[in-house]
Amino acid sequence: MKKLFISTVLLIGLSATAYAQQRPPAPPHPSKTQLYNSKLSELNKRYNAEKKMILNHPVATKKMKQDQLRALNERYQNEKRLLRTAK
Repeated sequence: MKKLFISTVLLIGLSATAYAQQRPPAPPHPSKTQLYNSKLSELNKRYNAEKKMILNHPVATKKMKQDQLRALNERYQNEKRLLRTAK
């Protein structure tokens, strides 16, 4: 009887240890549209921040600002196009 009790306690203890070591379930992956929307909002934030920095630059001339904005717009359109094709 004593051996049965010891083996039962040992079995329960080992099963509890094995159960406690299981990994938690993986978090759900975002859907493709959620991923696209988050990347697009991140891109828009970065674009707006850079645009604000260019426009508020104290030393840059109007021509320099125009050139920088043109380059920024071109880069933004290319990145947006890439993001759209990946969708």
